[in-house]
Amino acid sequence: MKKLSLLSAIFGLAFVGTANAADITVYYSPSCPHCHHALEFISETLVYEYPELNVAKVNVMEAENRPEFQETVTKCEFKSGGVPILVIGEKCMQGYAEFMQDEIRTAVEADLTDAQKETAAANKKALADDAAAFRTAHPERANAVVEGPVEKAEVQKKNSFSTQPLLWGLLILLVAALGVVLVRKDSKK
Repeated sequence: MKKLSLLSAIFGLAFVGTANAADITVYYSPSCPHCHHALEFISETLVYEYPELNVAKVNVMEAENRPEFQETVTKCEFKSGGVPILVIGEKCMQGYAEFMQDEIRTAVEADLTDAQKETAAANKKALADDAAAFRTAHPERANAVVEGPVEKAEVQKKNSFSTQPLLWGLLILLVAALGVVLVRKDSKK
């Protein structure tokens, strides 16, 4: 029974490191005040609360971004192409107002571990206590919002390579441990 517990623990560890905040893509127009408010909330608050969050902002007024924007409007089943559109993981939101902030946080937290949620709560409190000091202490988050889908894909690719070897290594370890348990069980008979 101890071996089964050990295997369960190893299997659990394989997936603990893979939970990340849902990435956000913000489709915006430079002339849209609601877009600016959404981007301000994300860049001044959300990226500091969730240190693993990746954010891409896509200017829908640029011709090269319009096909992707139209695909998103269709995928999200919106009747209009109004902006901002926030795509958080698989969740789509259109428009922005302050009352949406908790809904945005909930979508970001959908796949987080309890420890990551606790970190986010502590970061939120620290921001509320002294936002300037917290932002100064975490300057790496100041550039967490990148322009355009290409840079976002590069950020995601970089992040996926950092956790993928760990996942595969733990999976191989799990299979090896299971093999040892089964071989020993058969040899005892």
